[in-house]
Formats: sequence, structure tokens, C-alpha cells
Amino acid sequence: MDDDLDQALDAVGPRIRALRKQRETTLAELSATTGISVSTLSRLESGSRRPTLELLLPLARAHGVSLDELVDAPPTGDPRINLRPVTAHGMTMLPLTRKAGGIQAYKLVLPGAEAPKQPDPQTHEGYEWLYILNGRLRLVLGEHDLVLASGEAAEFDTRVPHWFDAAGPQPVEFLSLFGRQGERVHLRARSRAKSASPDTDQT
Repeated sequence: MDDDLDQALDAVGPRIRALRKQRETTLAELSATTGISVSTLSRLESGSRRPTLELLLPLARAHGVSLDELVDAPPTGDPRINLRPVTAHGMTMLPLTRKAGGIQAYKLVLPGAEAPKQPDPQTHEGYEWLYILNGRLRLVLGEHDLVLASGEAAEFDTRVPHWFDAAGPQPVEFLSLFGRQGERVHLRARSRAKSASPDTDQT
């Protein structure tokens, strides 16, 4: 299975190039759309740079395909729902949505880090919401260096430089919701104002 996933990741570069050529888009135009530098895009297409989640998300959106279609990972898991987990550099990512447009949902598992890694913040168009299921996640967001624990959440504009990894030797499992710029997660809660007396003057 690991060999199949490695082959799928190796094929991402040619697939990205083919999609760009099919849409008659230049590297400069794709760079402007995704926020990824022209040099990084060129290295991705040539296969000299391995794809990461932070690079694949804006590319999938720009080309109007779902992330699993872009990676074309072999189907695994329950065949009735045809889940396609992708493993790269120890990280496992499972798409929970299949539509290319709108908010995309993913479940991610990052391996534990024996020693702190050097952050490599990235930027791209969009808005992201994270919810920690298990473990602890280190999130570098702009000038902030945060650690999120189980049950905690964060939301941020992905045009702000950001990077994340496990905060410690234990794996971290979390949910990620990603939407194009302007799409944000809205949580509905019962308004306390409803508990006020009907006779209360609201003017």
C-alpha cells in the first residue's frame, strides 16, 4: 500500500501540469490564484518537490477538482463510501467530502515529533478551521506559536503564514475544514436574549 501511495504522490506533478495545460493557464497565473510561488509550482510539476497538504489544497480548488482526484490515491477502506486516505511524510489525510467546491473537510493524523521541527510557514487563499480530536497540535500562525489540545479549535485566514505539526512525541488527530476566501464556519448557539421577559423594553 505504501508503494501505491508513493507512486500516486509521484504522479501528482504530471497531473498538475496536465490540468494547467488543459486550462491554458500559465505558471504565473496559477501562482496568482493559489498564492504559491512560480518556482515552487515549477518544482512540483517537475517532481523535484514533494506535494504537501498546504500546497495541494489551493491547487485542487484552483483546478476545480477534489483533493483525492488530484492525488488519485488507490481506493481503500469501506468500498461503499470509497474512502481514499493519503499518507505522505508520515501524515495520513482522509478526505471527508468529495465535491470540489464549497467547504472541504478532512481528518488528519500527524506522527509524534521527538524533537521540535523548524517551522516552514506557507500562505494561500482560503480560510481554515481546525478541531483537535486527540493529542496536541503545534500551530505557528503569523507571530503566534500555539499548542492546541484535545477539544480545542482554531480558525484563521490562510493568507496569514501558517504551519502545524505534532507538539510532542504523541501522534495528533484532528479535523480540518477548508473553504475559499469568505467561507467561514458558522456555529449556531441559542441566544440568551430569548430568556428575557416578553415585557422587557427592547428599545
